Amino acid sequence: MFDFSIDQEFQAQLDWTRAFVDEHVTPLESLFRDCEFLPLDETRRKIIEPLRQQVRDRGLWAAHLGPELGGQGMSVTKLALLNEILGRVLWASLVFGTQAPDTGNAEILSRFGTAEQKERYLRPLLDGDIFSCFSMTEPQGGSDPRVFTTVARRDGDEWVLDGLKYWSSNASVASVFLVLAITDPEAPVHQGTSMFVLPADTPGVRIEAVHNTMGSAPWASGHSLVRYEGVRLPADAMLGEPGTGFHIAQARLAGGRIHHAMRAVGMCQRAIDMMCERALSRYTAGSALSEKQFVQGYIADSYTELMAFRWSVRYVSWLIDTQGGDACRREIAALKISTPKVIESIVRRAIQVHGGLGTTDQLSLASSLMAGVILGLADGPTEIHKLNLARNVLKDYTATDGMWPSDSRPSHLATAAERYAGVLPEIPPPPPPSRAT
Repeated sequence: MFDFSIDQEFQAQLDWTRAFVDEHVTPLESLFRDCEFLPLDETRRKIIEPLRQQVRDRGLWAAHLGPELGGQGMSVTKLALLNEILGRVLWASLVFGTQAPDTGNAEILSRFGTAEQKERYLRPLLDGDIFSCFSMTEPQGGSDPRVFTTVARRDGDEWVLDGLKYWSSNASVASVFLVLAITDPEAPVHQGTSMFVLPADTPGVRIEAVHNTMGSAPWASGHSLVRYEGVRLPADAMLGEPGTGFHIAQARLAGGRIHHAMRAVGMCQRAIDMMCERALSRYTAGSALSEKQFVQGYIADSYTELMAFRWSVRYVSWLIDTQGGDACRREIAALKISTPKVIESIVRRAIQVHGGLGTTDQLSLASSLMAGVILGLADGPTEIHKLNLARNVLKDYTATDGMWPSDSRPSHLATAAERYAGVLPEIPPPPPPSRAT
């Protein structure tokens, strides 16, 4: 039974979060532009740490993690509601301890890490003291692990890591790296890769370039090209068991996809809020933009798209809570496909209503549009998810052997003739046409 009602206690938390983000967090976006993933200096620390403490005092810090890790063990359904608010501004994730990629990295460290790995890496990550990097993608094949060439070879009690990784987000500021490497070249990729966790200052780890997405400030943490050359790692640097790297990566990415969708709801709602305010405030050609039919259409279409997307996110969140993530892979894939589409659609309309101002760095809209483009590539490109989803859906269907489609009139008449053979000697002709009197 579907029940999307919200208890009063949690609604009070949501109300507090919405006011807190609007009043205290949103201004940080302009005050500290593109500094979200830079280590805190003394100026930013004086502002950020007291805000984080307020979040901790409300019991909302790292709400996606269990109590044993300092979180609330919040249900996915409640996380969807919370992340709708946090998704409005990137700084909110940093203030609430839910920023990517650290959230996903923390989750797999908590699930697959040893006690020593958790103490060394997970605790400071959860406390918000360090950043982490997930280093999986390679330049020659994107996210396709079948063409990966980064390898880790066993040498006595150590592993020796060699290879080149790309799109290693936040590598330039990270204190800890999680790296996927081939450990058994003879095995299929799903059984031949392993995950390693290592300090960023390990000898042989070299950042060759830092690339920023369009519109980012040059000081942003960016996405790095990382060379691993003769990196010697102790045996206990492996995360999980040998050959389980692909499984660990998928466990991390699946959770990230639903969280991206949750935050996208807030991003799109902010764009609609901005569009409506602009439509009411801007006068041209003798009337407000809100009186122009094109603009009214933009608003109506955007509201309609977001309504459907918002409730899809909540429905899939409910499915995960009640059936588990493995039972709703199709639905998660569908959200991954629709997330960039709905962002780009709504934000482009908001930019259009703002005119030239909408394309500048004086508003958040251009960055939001780029976020939509990025989410069409992050965690696997949209096209791959479409292929996999279609193949999964087709498993529920079979081809027809007959001349006609099964849902056609000839097929239905044949079925009726067989089913009602004892009642009707033959298929009755259609009734004569009615005549008007």
